[in-house]
Amino acid sequence: MKTTPLVSLQAPKDVDLEYIDRELREIWQTYSGVGDGLAATRASTFSFLVYEPEATQPLLASLGFYTGPVDGIGGPRTTSAIKAAQKAYKLEVTGISTPELLTRLKAEFDVKQAKGKIDLAELANLRQYSPDIEGAGMADAIASINPCRIITLCPTTGEDEGVKAQVSAYCPVNKRSANSLICCEYITITGVSSAFERVGGVLSELMIPDLPKFIWWKAGIDEDYPLFQRLVAECDRLIVDSSIFSQPEEELFKIGKLLEQDLPLIDLNWARISPWQELTAEAFDPPERRNSILEVDQVTIDYEKGNPSQALMYLGWLASRLNWQPVEYSYEEGDYNITTVKLINLEGKDIKVELAGVPIADWGEVLGDLISLKLTSTNLNADCCTVLCSETTGCMRMEAGGGGQSCRIQQVTSLADQSTETLLSQQLQRWGKDVLYQESMVITTQILKLVKN
Repeated sequence: MKTTPLVSLQAPKDVDLEYIDRELREIWQTYSGVGDGLAATRASTFSFLVYEPEATQPLLASLGFYTGPVDGIGGPRTTSAIKAAQKAYKLEVTGISTPELLTRLKAEFDVKQAKGKIDLAELANLRQYSPDIEGAGMADAIASINPCRIITLCPTTGEDEGVKAQVSAYCPVNKRSANSLICCEYITITGVSSAFERVGGVLSELMIPDLPKFIWWKAGIDEDYPLFQRLVAECDRLIVDSSIFSQPEEELFKIGKLLEQDLPLIDLNWARISPWQELTAEAFDPPERRNSILEVDQVTIDYEKGNPSQALMYLGWLASRLNWQPVEYSYEEGDYNITTVKLINLEGKDIKVELAGVPIADWGEVLGDLISLKLTSTNLNADCCTVLCSETTGCMRMEAGGGGQSCRIQQVTSLADQSTETLLSQQLQRWGKDVLYQESMVITTQILKLVKN
């Protein structure tokens, strides 16, 4: 894998929170040139704040497996470190963080902390398993396109001992202007939630004034958390990923309420269903089929069991385009988690939708990916039957369903470019609101409101 070569101006260094800006200024004043007479200049493109409740990356760094910036952003460098730890602890080497790995990392960290230091010989031995040639981190890739200030908040548990901060600076070699390297600043702050609340104003000030501000909130939506309220009020775009929600329906409903406040919010998981939306629209684009979409009154959507977010957002999008209004909701748990939604169109015609959580033995990287969907009609003379299938799973249930209509069947192409890292990088090139997403989430929120009623 091709990497992004980095020049390190400042390895992670502990600093007092109130002296972060001063420390960063000193870095740029100190480094007037980096090798071959190149000057290093700080970039001023945007601030990117990551709220990272997952402790894996900081623990990997503390134990010597991870050698890049602690930024809360997954990517090949973090995957490499996870593999290194799994190999060292004789766990299954998958490159994916697991509760078993996290428990072992915490135990090892507690031992190191009790000793008061890390054995340098052991540290060097561990690092050999995590060479940078396995790939640069996503933050490196972001920095190579738009060097910026990345602020990572890592909430901890235990006693409130205030907050701790580290600063570092790295420069992608392939990003330069004339004879200057353009560099990225990293600020990592740890502490319990109550400590973050006390210094909320300082955290806000760390985001560069008069430049776009992006917040990636990698946790559940908590409208009552003062820090969340403060950051949301100040950002140009709030980024979430509903694929990681532990209570998807509840969290999607909260997102819908935030969007009602006209908040500039986007869900990375929304972008993952774009190929399904595009192929659905394409199926009814031919002139002879354009009016057939109005005959659709039966919809079946299969998704990977465990997270219905993509299925609910796809339904919200489809209903918003066809002016369908949800009126009934029911749910039946079992081998296939079946959600049934009844909607009506402008003429009062009933539309029945079934969302099925299908058990999959081999999940992909994103839980809840769409598997297949079918649009059809009780009018057997209507030319509207359309089936879309994922390349990886096919249309087993859709084809087994049969029916009296001939269906147009298409496969959704590989979703390799729909990874969290790729989608995140794309979102950092934009800011503001996504009107189509907002309109679709209006219907999704109405469906979820039926659940509460």
